[in-house]
Amino acid sequence: MAKLDGAQTIGKYADNMKNMVRILNGKGDIVKLGGGAEATEKHKKRGKMTARERIERLIDPESYFLEIGLFAAHGMYEEYGGAPSSGTVFGIGKVHGRDVVIVANDATVKAGAWFPMTCKKNLRAQEISMENRLPIVYLVDSAGVFLPMQSEIFPDKEHFGRVFRNNAVMSSMGIPQIAAIMGPCVAGGAYLPIMSDEALIVDKTGSVFLAGPFLVKAAIGEDADLEHLGGAEMHSEVSGVTDYRMPNDTVCLDTIRSLISKLGHSPKAPFDRIAPQAPAFDPSELYGIIPDDRAKPYNMHAVIDRIIDAGGFDEYKAGYGKTVITGYARVDGWAVGIVANQRAVVKTKKGEMQVGGVIYSESADKGARFILNCNQKKIPIVFLQDVTGFMVGTRSEQGGIIKDGAKMVNAVANSVVPKFTFIIGNSYGAGNYAMCGKAYDPRLIFAWPTAQIAVMGGKQASETLLSIRLSQLAAKGHQITPEERAKLLHEISSRYLIELDPLYAAARLWVDGIIDPADTRQIISRGVEMASNNPTLAPFNPGVIQV
Repeated sequence: MAKLDGAQTIGKYADNMKNMVRILNGKGDIVKLGGGAEATEKHKKRGKMTARERIERLIDPESYFLEIGLFAAHGMYEEYGGAPSSGTVFGIGKVHGRDVVIVANDATVKAGAWFPMTCKKNLRAQEISMENRLPIVYLVDSAGVFLPMQSEIFPDKEHFGRVFRNNAVMSSMGIPQIAAIMGPCVAGGAYLPIMSDEALIVDKTGSVFLAGPFLVKAAIGEDADLEHLGGAEMHSEVSGVTDYRMPNDTVCLDTIRSLISKLGHSPKAPFDRIAPQAPAFDPSELYGIIPDDRAKPYNMHAVIDRIIDAGGFDEYKAGYGKTVITGYARVDGWAVGIVANQRAVVKTKKGEMQVGGVIYSESADKGARFILNCNQKKIPIVFLQDVTGFMVGTRSEQGGIIKDGAKMVNAVANSVVPKFTFIIGNSYGAGNYAMCGKAYDPRLIFAWPTAQIAVMGGKQASETLLSIRLSQLAAKGHQITPEERAKLLHEISSRYLIELDPLYAAARLWVDGIIDPADTRQIISRGVEMASNNPTLAPFNPGVIQV
């Protein structure tokens, strides 16, 4: 087990991490205000609850709502006034003890209009529902597609239409879908609730139609009022489009809870769980492990020991390929495999050496073999990323680093057990792929505030981009002064550092969110519990792996 040494250094690191968490939480609190106080006041005057109030009413009292995509669209669409959380709140909540995916439009943000990131976020919600066979609830209150950006949300494969395609596919998979029309539901968006298994509509505030009164007037010259065109009474008593007419938000949400309480139960996945034990070390000590300088080493074993249950870490090939740690453990009672990068000073036959999160051939070989074992044993895998990439240089290339790296990437890509990824520090280049980045279908992927995601580190990237720029200028006959060179490097570095910020990744849903390190254990447990609702694991076939 890894104890922490050096109280002064630990305190300095902890202060740095806690400050990052405080800043992050402050930004999150602003995002949770949605469209702001004025828009919220107008929303409530219509007799409506806010999106977050609706979710709080829907889930079990005092239960934990695992929010996904809080920072979606952060810093984006500023020319239109921004779209906090992409105008949608989504996550996994407990309803009568059952995991349920919940998606709620935030009508205080541009009347709940759909931006491109809104679409991506909704597709992510449906993906989680399908992967884990979870019921999904849509709390609809949206003016439809944000028209100034319609070309970026309407026609492509991963655009608006994919949501309704998924409605149909999820229905064929037997995944319960319940929709509540709690505000406007316009045009193509009308298909989402009506393609669900059951649709509720709130009287006086809910409406659903393919074309609103103004468009109907323009298209066919008919004068139609909102209620007769698509209100709750008409759809409940005339068209038969909706199934339940609700007097207000509260009754509507309570009815959804009642419907979910009566859902049948399915077999669970064969993941092993025993009575949980607390970690051997206090998880709050995680704050004091990660250095305030990315170049400094730390021991990933110390991180692992503060996440897993007390009782042992069965490390696989502990003395081989030391830049990747592999082993079996339990987290909140759940059996998991752990694949983690090591950035520490380790003892070798040649003395001490620092390993900086680089994956060597033997590390990749070990990682691939361990992933195969986890699939053989039906054990979910947790990836803890702090990786700068694969080792480069003549010796590594001649030793077959590409072949060994491909072996690990292949094993990750074809793995069929649930995978959960946490980006603790660096996540650069192909290391991101081998350690189960977003492209490799982790069931959940979260970042710590110290995370950075990019094709390479900031210093290397900035110097590479500067060299390219200098070559371009030299080709035009322009030689710059040292002062101009320094200014250009600063401009390039500043721009690249913005893209390294985990908020940049969270805004684009490259990660599901940025978390307090102390929450890592809880999220792993919740993720495996969520994944256990899908009893079916596809046959594991790793394909052609070069030896």
